[in-house]
Amino acid sequence: MLYLDNAATTPVRPEVLEAMAPYLTGEFGNPSSHHTYGERAAGALEDARARIAALLGMRRGDIVFTSGGTEANNLALKGIAVAALLDRGARHIVTTPMEHESVLRSAEYLERVHGFDVTRLPVDGSGIVDPDDVASAIRADTALVSIAYANNEVGTVQDIPALRAAAGRVPFHTDAVQAAGWLPLSGLGADALTVAGHKLGAPKGTGLLAVRGRVPLEPLLHGGGQERGRRSGTESVAGAVALATALELAEAERESNAPRVAALRDELIAGVLAAVPAARLTGHPSRRLPGTASFTFAGTSGEAVLLELERRGVVSSSGSACAAGSSDPSHVLLALGIDAEVAQTAVRITLAHGHATPLGPVVEAIAASVAAVHGS
Repeated sequence: MLYLDNAATTPVRPEVLEAMAPYLTGEFGNPSSHHTYGERAAGALEDARARIAALLGMRRGDIVFTSGGTEANNLALKGIAVAALLDRGARHIVTTPMEHESVLRSAEYLERVHGFDVTRLPVDGSGIVDPDDVASAIRADTALVSIAYANNEVGTVQDIPALRAAAGRVPFHTDAVQAAGWLPLSGLGADALTVAGHKLGAPKGTGLLAVRGRVPLEPLLHGGGQERGRRSGTESVAGAVALATALELAEAERESNAPRVAALRDELIAGVLAAVPAARLTGHPSRRLPGTASFTFAGTSGEAVLLELERRGVVSSSGSACAAGSSDPSHVLLALGIDAEVAQTAVRITLAHGHATPLGPVVEAIAASVAAVHGS
């Protein structure tokens, strides 16, 4: 089997497993405990925090460890928006219709429960957000702008510095879950940024929200006041160490890995478009993640093509794992202006950060799978 669903999750890297192992065995202390075991655990936790802050170009105190990207996105939207509501009565959020479900549902919660007004900016046919639209959407009562760095389904990459500049004085959050390891994470200017460890070779259940200290943040979880009062609950020291290690490895390899994998991606795209007449590339043709190629195959069923692909030894997906099992067409593809029926034919191929296998056999498998579904 060839696993090509790396946008959904990645295996834990051996170096990461080795780094975290001591904190699952002998170094098991609670970092809030005031004794030798606890102090050693707290030291490891703060070391991981400092290492991550250095990679992101932020301060150590800006890093809030979470259970993953979904929690971090919820904390960013609800925490920043509610803090702004309490501080100055702000009830307006700016985002897009192609964000991850955790951002979309958080925005809907703020609308429904707290009476927020949510502006969902249009995107063009490739998924790009115009900075002028961001600037035009800002109001006196805007609490937050949240726009993903790279889309999780089609891989389109946004110009975050330009979008952040367009937001002006308003706090700006970017979901960088898919971008981490592929794109630079420092120098973006974002006030808050989300990372999930399992996209990088760390275990599931690890993540963070980096939020600058000047941005007020209302916690979602209340209890012992861990994470400087922003996220109560006993911290996973092993998870923090794993996340720091995975981020360091990914960043060290990024400049060599990203262009090499992008060349393989382009080879795959060209091969599929040449071999399958019904194939259409979705997302931006060049401003896309190095490891992501997404297609629609009009006249087929995306799920049927995926089953055929797996029968031929290639494992992939139709889009976000968080929306798997839904019969509804992808909200991302609908936002791009793709017809609902065509959107249900989507197939997403996502390569690993260290992918090195020639993709000719994958092109052949895709062509054969589409032909089999067409002929059924």
